[in-house]
Amino acid sequence: MIQLGAGSVDRIVAVGAHCDDIAIGAGGTLLTLCQARPGLRVDALVLSGGGSEREQEEESALAAFCSGADLRLTVHKLPDGRFPAHWEEAKSAVEELRSRTDPDLILAPRTDDAHQDHRGLAKLMATAFRDHLVLGYEIVKWDGDLGRPVAYQPLATETAEHKVRLLQEHYASQRHRPWYDREAFLGLARIRGIECHARYAEAFAVAKLTLNLGG
Repeated sequence: MIQLGAGSVDRIVAVGAHCDDIAIGAGGTLLTLCQARPGLRVDALVLSGGGSEREQEEESALAAFCSGADLRLTVHKLPDGRFPAHWEEAKSAVEELRSRTDPDLILAPRTDDAHQDHRGLAKLMATAFRDHLVLGYEIVKWDGDLGRPVAYQPLATETAEHKVRLLQEHYASQRHRPWYDREAFLGLARIRGIECHARYAEAFAVAKLTLNLGG
């Protein structure tokens, strides 16, 4: 398996349409990054759930996923499932984020995600952060939109297990969902691990990547 490093990563941006998107799609990667780089700055933006119990869940969860990091979380109040009708508000939130950070890495939804909120946010990130490495995470759901990712972050077994424990612990409001369980999260991580010769992994889409093979 060919490995490419991202160089020095001191600042990252993580965005989600809904509270728990970031943790589901890239929680293991956040755990890995924050453990390897204490003091890492993480600017996190979530477009919905503000002022509700979901915001409280997100604050608690991301604090755990980003332990030891300089975490700065903003949660807005856009209505779930209605982002296309609130495009200007979503765009303003992303542009405000861009104005205050210049990250080395971005974790965001995939542009081909079947959920319109995820897909819309992904497209906004591509326009606001044109010169950055954007990794598009995947979220398992009933739509069956999982594809063929091109980038993988292997996860140590303890990291994959830790991710699942945090998901179960911090997002009590989601436990009733039929897909929100240990088997689904570890099952997908195991499949992605097989694809990159690891036990577990998280997988990402990449729209554009510049190489520096002679540097």
